[in-house]
Amino acid sequence: MIAIFRKELNVFFSSLIGYIAITIFLVANGLFAWVFPETNILDDGFATLDAFFNFAPWILMFLIPAITMRSFAEEKNSGTIEFITTRPVTDFEIIFGKYLAALVLVVFSIIPTITYYFTVRAMASPAGNVDTGGIMGSYIGLLFLSGTFVAIAMFTSAITNNQIVAFIAGMFGCFFLFLAFDSLSLIPVFVGNVDAYFNAISINQHYRNISKGYIDLRDVVYFISMMALFLLMTKTALSSRKW
Repeated sequence: MIAIFRKELNVFFSSLIGYIAITIFLVANGLFAWVFPETNILDDGFATLDAFFNFAPWILMFLIPAITMRSFAEEKNSGTIEFITTRPVTDFEIIFGKYLAALVLVVFSIIPTITYYFTVRAMASPAGNVDTGGIMGSYIGLLFLSGTFVAIAMFTSAITNNQIVAFIAGMFGCFFLFLAFDSLSLIPVFVGNVDAYFNAISINQHYRNISKGYIDLRDVVYFISMMALFLLMTKTALSSRKW
């Protein structure tokens, strides 16, 4: 697994993939957070990063499928997947190695945004008057969300040998699971506790719960379960070549 992890990181950073992904994420977040009038933190009037954490998931929906689209699709298209699978590594080791490498790249993209916290903290009146717990919770939620998106996008890469298809499917999968169940819970045709069930399986709902600064075990279990589910589905898709 370590060998696969190192190989994937080398691919990201020996080419422009890693640098472009990090640059796009930081530029897009910088524009939304500090420049565009509709989402500008400076014009918000409050010392919070709520605007950043509200639109960051939408940027990740594009960024993460772009990073992971080659994970298995390119390997399958070029035939190198057969070479990798004949090495003394299990399918799970291959999957975890690729998963961790993609997740590390996403984390590297998020880390520079911590400067936003210190900027808002310095500009608060009085200085330092910010909800540090809420911001820390939001960052933890963003990491869980990123891990889930990476697992979803890796699964879509494992079911096709076309990188473009993998990217589009990954983006749609992240979007659907992030927002669709929230929207379904608002449809009045559903009665009883159906809306509560939709909220319970909504990624956005659990992300917002953690973003409040209170880490509930149920939200943590949910995210870990979602990651495990899609990694298991990726394993199943990868194993299907033997059938």
